[in-house]
Amino acid sequence: RLAAVVSKTAARGGKILIPSFAVGRTQELIYELHSLVREGAIPRIPVIIDSPLATEATQVFWEHASLFDATEPFVHEFLSAPRTVLENGLVEYTETVEASKAAMHRRGPMIVIAASGMAESGRILHHLLQGASEPRNTILIVGFQAEHTLGRKLVEGWDVGPIFGVPTQRKAQIVKFNG
Repeated sequence: RLAAVVSKTAARGGKILIPSFAVGRTQELIYELHSLVREGAIPRIPVIIDSPLATEATQVFWEHASLFDATEPFVHEFLSAPRTVLENGLVEYTETVEASKAAMHRRGPMIVIAASGMAESGRILHHLLQGASEPRNTILIVGFQAEHTLGRKLVEGWDVGPIFGVPTQRKAQIVKFNG
């Protein structure tokens, strides 16, 4: 399903905007995207990690790769080359607010993974403000969304709502993955 979402959105020239929890979920997504690129299941498009906490958490993953559960299917490859999996030449980590703003204004297909996971705060709000009204884009929800959060409103089919107090019409496709 992830391959289909990425491929279809990229073919439209759109961005995949993913509100994600910074620790665990972001790194899992990086791994899955790496695997899909390696298999040729998705095009090689930039993956931007726009979350200082996710960047720091990914560094912890690199430094402690040997602590992963070796019974998990992906761990063998990950243990042999964790930096290759988490960097893979496509992943970019924004270090500064300026880099984050620059990423928002880039054109062409890309995947943006940014905190917060429920779209209530953090850099994802800036990406949603810029990208929710673009019909070529996809907002991919990859985690639980609590009641009364923007993430939940998106899952429920929100069409118009405020982001930073700005009325924003959603024209981007919304896709929800459970689990």
